[in-house]
Amino acid sequence: MEEYKYWIWLSRIEGISYKDKYDLICKYKNPKVLFNLMENGQLNKENLKTKIINELNKKEYINNLEIYIKYMTKYNIKILTINDQYYPKKLKKIYDPPVVLFYKGNISIIEKPSIAIIGCRECSNYGVKLAEMFSNRLSMHNINIVSGLARGIDAHSHIGCLKGNGKTIAVIGNGIDNIYPKENRELANRIIEKNGLILSEYVVGTKPLKRNFPARNRIISGISEGILVIEAKLKSGTLITVDFGLEQGKSIYAIPGNITSNNSVGTNELLKQGAKLVTSIEDILEDYK
Repeated sequence: MEEYKYWIWLSRIEGISYKDKYDLICKYKNPKVLFNLMENGQLNKENLKTKIINELNKKEYINNLEIYIKYMTKYNIKILTINDQYYPKKLKKIYDPPVVLFYKGNISIIEKPSIAIIGCRECSNYGVKLAEMFSNRLSMHNINIVSGLARGIDAHSHIGCLKGNGKTIAVIGNGIDNIYPKENRELANRIIEKNGLILSEYVVGTKPLKRNFPARNRIISGISEGILVIEAKLKSGTLITVDFGLEQGKSIYAIPGNITSNNSVGTNELLKQGAKLVTSIEDILEDYK
């Protein structure tokens, strides 16, 4: 774990964009190089943006790095860097891949075929039924179910997959030591127990801040072959994930909903815009034969 100290340091720095962090690794290969430049007062000589230099030079980010390592070791929280052999190839192809992923569970499943299932937090009984049914049946065909461990469609997508003894991946927008919402902590434990995976680009201790979740969505789409939308309002985080998926060249699927329901406005609009209409899992499976 000691060799990952510099990656933890880089992941803690908040004032640098995900793309800038990726570009820094492309240029310097390892954050240890940047760390040493910072420690030796040499960053100002580098051809970097002033904002990036200022952020890298902030001393608060180097505090307690050993404590982070000890904490992660104690609670079996592991780290995967973009330089590691098992870093997901699908994720490397996106515009701004996370340079660090923290995880608990079975990382080996991440390269297997996966479908993201996403939708409303305030979902209807119709949405609950469909989320559990589609995740269950897709998992029976050795397709991982990816979602965000949020209330509503996300949680029921994970639950349906577990009922089918499938593998599910939860991508969260906070530290792995701080499962949010609290009522899904037991579900997170079940995911790990069933040989699934909890994944985050945020260092332990990171709170579930609102700004983290849109960025988290690019990872949900990035590790998936396609995205199935079950209930979505016209303006929602669900549609942000779809936008990332379209940028990344992913297949977009949507289940039609009641035209009088606010929860169906987003999904029905996606269908108008060209998402594939889904009424059975065969509509998805035919694309992966």
